[in-house]
Amino acid sequence: MLDHMTFRVADIGRAKAFYSVALAPLGYTLAFEGNYGMNILGFAYPDPAEPDGRKADVWFIDGPSPYGGPPATTGCHLAWRAATRAQVDAFYHAAISAGGKDNGAPGLRPDYHPHYYGAFVIDPEGNNIEAVCHLPG
Repeated sequence: MLDHMTFRVADIGRAKAFYSVALAPLGYTLAFEGNYGMNILGFAYPDPAEPDGRKADVWFIDGPSPYGGPPATTGCHLAWRAATRAQVDAFYHAAISAGGKDNGAPGLRPDYHPHYYGAFVIDPEGNNIEAVCHLPG
């Protein structure tokens, strides 16, 4: 089970502006912003099991890779689970309005499974992000 993920970005301000809008329909808010030799953003959703009531599971940082690779993470696919198909629709429209590029409008993807309802957007860093609902209509 994954606890959290961190992605490197070229422009932390652009990531903050985009993800603050794109993730809002899924219940996410900016939970952490700081600088510890690099700029750091953490986005969280409400989770009563966490000590502070929020689970920050996706993080963005800028600056060079400590492993010698490129400074930004691109070409990744990251999917958030949505509770309803309406949340998938809202995610898609929010992400597009925030500057994302269409990579698959909201709809059923029966090739994945009969109830797979997803929407895909390319974020400003070139990553394929998605919201998906696995429940019947």
